[in-house]
Amino acid sequence: MEKARQTKTDKVRAMLARPQGASLDAICRTTGWQPHSARAVLSGLRKAGYVIDRDAPEGGKDGSSTYRITAEPGGGR
Repeated sequence: MEKARQTKTDKVRAMLARPQGASLDAICRTTGWQPHSARAVLSGLRKAGYVIDRDAPEGGKDGSSTYRITAEPGGGR
């Protein structure tokens, strides 16, 4: 039997499900996507019912926010 292929969106979902989450930069490096594409996937996951928290560092916009899935569709994790 052949193993199911993991899509880039699946990789992002797995990264976000980790306790430490993932930064936008890490998502871009892993997938090869531009930042606007990575943000679009985050939006798509939210629309699919995932709750994604964004933790921004103190001091403003330096691009090092961390994103984490805190709830999956249907209330599970």
